[in-house]
Amino acid sequence: MLLDETFKQARNKTVGLKQTQRALEKGTVRCVYVAKDAEAHVLRPILEWCRTHNVERIEVSTMKELGNACGIEVGTAVAAILED
Repeated sequence: MLLDETFKQARNKTVGLKQTQRALEKGTVRCVYVAKDAEAHVLRPILEWCRTHNVERIEVSTMKELGNACGIEVGTAVAAILED
């Protein structure tokens, strides 16, 4: 899936595994973006949290694509849009 404009225009978002995990624990995440090419053991805790807490999960083709959408020069496995 190509990243939608909602993510690219979101003001409040996290980039990376640790920031996203902290936001999930605080309950401030609206939806999570995960890269399909990220290692499964890295994504497993995030995916499990999303499943058990009914947080929307959107798959992105590559870590590089997700990183570019986040405005960073490296790839990232996970990013999230936060509640306003």
